[in-house]
Amino acid sequence: MAPLYVQNRRDGSRLLSSALVIFFISLTQLHQPWGAFVAMVSGLVCLYWGLAYRRLER
Repeated sequence: MAPLYVQNRRDGSRLLSSALVIFFISLTQLHQPWGAFVAMVSGLVCLYWGLAYRRLER
């Protein structure tokens, strides 16, 4: 099974920033049902990846 997160900080910051961009774009579409769903899912991914990023060492 593939890991759910990368093992270095450079790739981790790229993943986290991409998820944050998707989250903030979906926040502009909260009045749409799909916008609320994407915001919820991407928000959870941001939280998970943010916690995983904090545990990474250089």
